[in-house]
Amino acid sequence: MTARQLILVVDDEPQIQRFLVHALTASGYDTTLAATGAGALEAVVQHKPDLMVLDLGLPDMNGKTVIEQLRASSDLPVIVLSAHDQEMEKILALDLGANDFVAKPFAIGELLARLRATLRPRRGAAGGTGAAAALLRSGNLALSRDLREVTVAGAAVKLTPKEFDLLLALLEQPDRIVTHRQLLLRVWGPAHVEDIVYLRVFIGQLRQKLDLAGFDASAIRTEAGIGYRWIHPD
Repeated sequence: MTARQLILVVDDEPQIQRFLVHALTASGYDTTLAATGAGALEAVVQHKPDLMVLDLGLPDMNGKTVIEQLRASSDLPVIVLSAHDQEMEKILALDLGANDFVAKPFAIGELLARLRATLRPRRGAAGGTGAAAALLRSGNLALSRDLREVTVAGAAVKLTPKEFDLLLALLEQPDRIVTHRQLLLRVWGPAHVEDIVYLRVFIGQLRQKLDLAGFDASAIRTEAGIGYRWIHPD
C-alpha cells in the first residue's frame, strides 16, 4: 500500500486550517499544522513533510523569512498563500525559493491542482548519470545540455546561446513559476535583472522558433507580472 503524502499547513487562522485539513484529507493526504514561522521550521525537522502550504502573514515572522531560512537546509516544496494585493510579496517569495503561489480567496480545486503539479516527479529530466542526466524531454522536444542542442521530433532547432539558456532554465523546473528576476539573473547576469521588456522579446522569439519547428510553444505559460512557467504538453 502506497504511503500517503504529508502536507504541512502553515496558517494562523483556525478556519483556514480546518478548511485545508478537511480538503487535503478528503483528497488522500495526511496533514500536520503550524501557526507560526518558528513552528513551521520545527515541524519540517520533526515530521519531514512532503510539501508545505505557507501563508505569508504569520504572527511571529514574515512567510518570506520562513522560506529563506528553510532554503538554507532544505528543498522542501512550498506553495505560498497570499492576498491579491500582495503582488510584490509573491514575487519576492518565489525569488527566495517558493515553488508556486495561490491567491486568497482561492478555490480548493486550484490549490489541489497546484499541489499535485508541485509534487509530480519531474517528467522533463531524464534520470541517471552522464549523457542521460544531460538530456531533458518535453513532448516531442529534447534538449541536450552537453551538446547545447535542441530538437523537435528529431529535427534540429537553431537557437541563439541566450535562447538556449532561457529554454534550459524553464525546462529544468517544469510546472514551477520562474520569476523574471530569476531568469534575467541566470541568463544575462546581475546587471540586467530589471530588463523585463528585454526578456519578453526573447521569450517571444523562443516561442516563435518552437512553433515553427512543430512544437506547441504554449508550453511557455506567462504568469502576468511575475514570470513564466513551463507546462508539459499532454
